[in-house]
Amino acid sequence: MAAIAAAASTALSTFHLSKPSSLTLTHRRFRSLITSSLSPSSSSREFNITFAPPNPKTRKPLPSSSPDSPDESGQQLYIPWIVRDENGNLNLQATQPACLLHTMTDAKTLPSKKKNKKKESPSRALTYEPKHSKAARRFYNANFRDPPQRLSKVLAAAGVASRRSSEELIFQGQVTVNGSVCNSPQTKVDPGRDSIYVNGNRLPKKLPPKVYLALNKPKGYICSSGEKETKPVISLFDDFLKSWDKRNPGLPKPRLFTVGRLDVATSGLIIVTNDGEFAQKISHPSANLSKEYIAAIDGLVNKRHLIAISEGTFIDSVHCTPDAVELLPQQPGISRSRLRIVVILLLEPQVFYSVSTMILEIYSLKRVRIGAFRLPQDLGLGKHMELKQSNLRALGWDS
Repeated sequence: MAAIAAAASTALSTFHLSKPSSLTLTHRRFRSLITSSLSPSSSSREFNITFAPPNPKTRKPLPSSSPDSPDESGQQLYIPWIVRDENGNLNLQATQPACLLHTMTDAKTLPSKKKNKKKESPSRALTYEPKHSKAARRFYNANFRDPPQRLSKVLAAAGVASRRSSEELIFQGQVTVNGSVCNSPQTKVDPGRDSIYVNGNRLPKKLPPKVYLALNKPKGYICSSGEKETKPVISLFDDFLKSWDKRNPGLPKPRLFTVGRLDVATSGLIIVTNDGEFAQKISHPSANLSKEYIAAIDGLVNKRHLIAISEGTFIDSVHCTPDAVELLPQQPGISRSRLRIVVILLLEPQVFYSVSTMILEIYSLKRVRIGAFRLPQDLGLGKHMELKQSNLRALGWDS
């Protein structure tokens, strides 16, 4: 170590400085040719150091001067490196040692791998589905999510059974909510959040969408959804329910029922839906929806019959009066007379009775209109159609 220090001090003592007044290392300028002799205590050795010629291109000096930057004359400046070779001898060179360059190269490549990993992590995070904030979920629940409903109503909407049958299942203890038996039909539940089981079967979280259909009912079908009936009206929708999964994948099948009733011998327009609120509103007397019937009468109908029918009759101590009675023109080739009867509060049996009291025999009775919605003429017997928003408004329903 003493020999290295002595050699370094001797070499530096023979350098020519461009600015003798400056003693700091940053202001030392080396010229193009430097000759130095090292005289260690054991042996003497002479070094001839020749630097590269000055750069022909002059560059503007940088604001911060460094030892390798060119001086005012445009000559390139170099820093000498004292390196020990393989034989243990000291050498003075103008380039950086190879071992130092390898070390710096390895040091630069190591952090780059960490940066690559950090860059890959956000791309992987984007593959996952982003989660909504709490404020967004609260806004959705307050404005778009359906509010909790009564348990019996949820079971009926899911197609388990009718409203009354669902209440019987609840009273019998066959319905559990979140693992506990529920015996109250008025319990508020949310199918999307609560776990509801009926006889060990899980109720679907998604309720079926609202369905509104108009059916041209033929004779011989009863407006009842009971299994004991041989020809219920709902059996006319078997094809509609079979193709439900193709048209609405992932949604449970709706439980359909009729709005009001038509007698087994009466044909014509009847509404079928799975919306209990809609059915209750348009079937309630407060809706004041008029219903139009066409009655085919065996025999002749004269003016006396029309006056008597329009005055009404008493049925179970209740005076039943139709709102309008009209004799339609005779159809060619048909001997039967036709009556147009418009009622609001009367039912089909009351229409039959009010006409039969006038000693008139009714051959057929067909309902052709409810409210402002009329049965389409091209809708065949046993066929149905889906109601549009304009049709629902004609029935007095604004969804």
